[in-house]
Amino acid sequence: MTSVQDKVAVITGSLGGIGFEIAQSLARQGARIVLNGLGEEVLIQSQLEKIKSLGAQVIYHGADLSKPSEIEDLVKTTLKQFHQIDILVNNAVTRFDAQVDSMPIEKWDYALAVNLSAPFHLSRLVLPGMKERNWGRIINLASIFGVQGMAGRLDYVATKHGLVGMTKVIALECVDYNITCNALCPGAVETDHIKQLVVKRANDQGVSVEDFTNDFLKARQPTRRFVTPAHVAALALFLCSEEARDMTGTPIPMDGGWQARA
Repeated sequence: MTSVQDKVAVITGSLGGIGFEIAQSLARQGARIVLNGLGEEVLIQSQLEKIKSLGAQVIYHGADLSKPSEIEDLVKTTLKQFHQIDILVNNAVTRFDAQVDSMPIEKWDYALAVNLSAPFHLSRLVLPGMKERNWGRIINLASIFGVQGMAGRLDYVATKHGLVGMTKVIALECVDYNITCNALCPGAVETDHIKQLVVKRANDQGVSVEDFTNDFLKARQPTRRFVTPAHVAALALFLCSEEARDMTGTPIPMDGGWQARA
């Protein structure tokens, strides 16, 4: 697979979970990494050291992605340090589970800003340079909920559907520049967030974590196992390769057969 040696990758929401796995995957192949996310200084330094231990150049920028001015500073800082941006991974996300008539307005506005407007702003800022160099990769972390709905998850479902739509438009506008744009649509992924959720709900229902996990996955993913962040990262790495140059504008599932049940 074609190397991403010396490519510069900006990955939002990359202090943990899928985002950090993607950062590590790209770093192992020689990419220069820009981490972003909200976290304590000890976490930030720990993740920077892990990337450095892979032999990669790395910086961190703590942009609040709900604020366009901070997004612009993230891009400016990256360009000052590395002079280009070749790969953009829009991974950061927020959510607030609520039905339509009980969704707090401020939560709705915040989800739109982080989940949808931030990928727009970042894409519009990096595309001119990608077009000039005639190469680029934009990977949007959507979700199974970018192609399906679920009651009580209004902000998440709506913004992820919007992100899939944005992916298609960017892809079509960039076909002449060797720039691809794809949306990854994983199902239930074994992140720290989902682990904590499983433990809490198992305790609430008075059942074992193992039994709750089996029932949880049985109703969703026919494989009855969580998708791993490392596997999502491996797919992202492939999309950055030259071998994937004709994959563009696509919501790509990695969901253990979830969509196949629809």
